[in-house]
Amino acid sequence: MEKIRKDDCVFCQIADGKLPATYLYQDDEIMIIENIHPVAKVHALVIPKNHLVLNEIQDSEEFLGRLILKAREAAEMKKIKQSGYRTIINTGSDAMADFEHLHLHVLGGEKLGDHL
Repeated sequence: MEKIRKDDCVFCQIADGKLPATYLYQDDEIMIIENIHPVAKVHALVIPKNHLVLNEIQDSEEFLGRLILKAREAAEMKKIKQSGYRTIINTGSDAMADFEHLHLHVLGGEKLGDHL
């Protein structure tokens, strides 16, 4: 996959090592980090290293599937797979998405209400 970065994107800066993060996992295409503003006891982010915008992606079913499987791996790493977890993708301002760069939230470690 071609390296795509945006200088003003927080996740691109993390992928390039310009901003710190607590990594749970990373390979050439995907990183899993701890969210610095968690909304649940466990809150990890699964992020493509390339700057991808969900509404602009075409023909990437295999890669998107890998992201979802990495969310499951994040749940395993954080020991919440058996008790249950929530995976969320926020897209656009109405969904309160802070970043256009595609990322999956993995939430758990406690009973989650219906507000998330």
